[in-house]
Amino acid sequence: MVRGAQQPQQPRSRLPPRLTGTVEKPPRKRRSSIRGSGDSSHSQSQGERYQHFTEKTEFALKEIMSSGGAEDDIPQGERKTVTDFCYLLDKSKQLFNGLRDLPQYGQKQWQSYFGRTFDVYTKLWKFQQQHRQVLDNRYGLKRWQIGEIASKIGQLYYHYYLRTSETSYLNEAFSFYSAIRQRSYYSQVNKEDRPELVVKKLRYYARFIVVCLLLNKMDVVKDLVKELSDEIEDYTHRFNTEDQVEWNLVLQEVAAFIEADPVMVLNDDNTIVITSNRLAETGAPLLEQGMIVGQLSLADALIIGNCNNQVKFSELTVDMFRMLQALEREPMNLASQMNKPGMQESADKPTRRENPHKYLLYKPTFSQLYTFLAASFKELPANSVLLIYLSATGVFPTGRSDSEGPYDFGGVLTNSNRDIINGDAIHKRNQSHKEMHCLHPGDLYPFTRKPLFIIVDSSNSVAYKNFTNLFGQPLVCLLSPTAYPKALQDQSQRGSLFTLFLNNPLMAFLFVSGLSSMRRGLWEKCQEYLRKINRDIAQLLTHSRSIDQAFLQFFGDEFLRLLLTRFIFCSATMRMHKIFRETRNYPESYPQLPRDETVENPHLQKHILELASILDVRNVFFENTIDDY
Repeated sequence: MVRGAQQPQQPRSRLPPRLTGTVEKPPRKRRSSIRGSGDSSHSQSQGERYQHFTEKTEFALKEIMSSGGAEDDIPQGERKTVTDFCYLLDKSKQLFNGLRDLPQYGQKQWQSYFGRTFDVYTKLWKFQQQHRQVLDNRYGLKRWQIGEIASKIGQLYYHYYLRTSETSYLNEAFSFYSAIRQRSYYSQVNKEDRPELVVKKLRYYARFIVVCLLLNKMDVVKDLVKELSDEIEDYTHRFNTEDQVEWNLVLQEVAAFIEADPVMVLNDDNTIVITSNRLAETGAPLLEQGMIVGQLSLADALIIGNCNNQVKFSELTVDMFRMLQALEREPMNLASQMNKPGMQESADKPTRRENPHKYLLYKPTFSQLYTFLAASFKELPANSVLLIYLSATGVFPTGRSDSEGPYDFGGVLTNSNRDIINGDAIHKRNQSHKEMHCLHPGDLYPFTRKPLFIIVDSSNSVAYKNFTNLFGQPLVCLLSPTAYPKALQDQSQRGSLFTLFLNNPLMAFLFVSGLSSMRRGLWEKCQEYLRKINRDIAQLLTHSRSIDQAFLQFFGDEFLRLLLTRFIFCSATMRMHKIFRETRNYPESYPQLPRDETVENPHLQKHILELASILDVRNVFFENTIDDY
């Protein structure tokens, strides 16, 4: 993300190693560095470095053994074992620290560097397993140090997921983080009078929670939060540190994040069922034979969150979290996939399309947003789509303008960096000037040279209704309501209703119907009916004679097809609901959809009433909007 931005995906070559339990050796990577390919001078520096470690280890061994007087009795083989371990440990730290220096955007350089880092950590992990007794006796290896190695490997997998959007690597990160907890690698840290070690443990918990949230392992999250709370209490009591407030804020943020979903799905014993909102194999409505749609595919997505006061955790707002999952497939287990018959021959050929890779931008400045947007635009493959999702506070025009250009309607907020420009704080602004800390519709015009799919969730989303398609490329904007009925406004901190419809339309439908919980059996029945509604919406779109062709050009992609059908379901639901009575309560789009064939289609309205009848909430919807059949 910015303040942790996600990187674009490199075309898949070889997978990084799968380091579970006993580590498998990864495929041999090309041993070139970021600065260039290796040569003799490079090899010489490696040799010099190893010699340095030999000398350093000899000194360390003398220190360790001096109290026992047996320093000369250490066998040469054990000396070499400690030397090799120290070398691998230092090399792994160097490579890991170098990850932060990699470019935050662009597809070059990072993958080979990650391969080298994985390679060293693989050797380090196997080495400490094979020589544990020697390292315990001669090096004084502690369990928390083993935990640190495992934690770094978990971080590597998590960051590889961020760069590739391949959800399977989240499972690998979870495996390592979970092993640390199960094997109690950090259990002895609290007995040492070193606050920095306890902070390592706390950070491990925070990272583990993020991975579990992304995998929807909410039961584990709740256990981790309780353990983290106890650890923070012990830490602040023992060391009286100044960062107590910051760690307590972490607890508050994750607690609020867990409670963000407005509806609970319950088993018969009243336990909560965790539902996934990623794309399953049967998630998107299938294209029927004869449907004429475009062949574009979603390749890149920028997910931008800049809403004031919205619940967040680890610089991921609720809206960003929901949209992120709407653009991912259900994760697979790498080991089970690679062990399936026939997979060895086609390991480099994925059996299904990869996820679009994403940048996650939390409260970016305008220059940061534009930099990432330009990088993504530059590297967009042929016949591909760039998606921009904006969840941000609206910025409205100041004063009146004689023109109605792309900079006259305001837009959405970008981070002002505390309004510091050239060292001076801005106190007043000439009303004839445009807001500079704002992404105006006109700012996106240069990027309409390629297929562009925009989603704006903001109180000023309608500013993006005033687009002009200058270059004739496919362009669609899905725009949220600019205001919600008063009964729903208090829920805005827990995420936008519009984005909830795009992520989990059934949960959003239950929420606007006044339901806060439901039984699993009824949930599954409604989900099945909603899939039927989505299939019918797909037919409405593809059979329409007056729909703008841009919608159909995007309809060939599974993710975009699902977003479009959910958008129409959202709009139709709000238009039929009794408390959504103002025009500003309804979503809009550019180009406009033919209402009578889509959002106000009698057949679709009938389906919505039938869904309401299943839930026994038909009374909250108008019925005089449909024709009698």
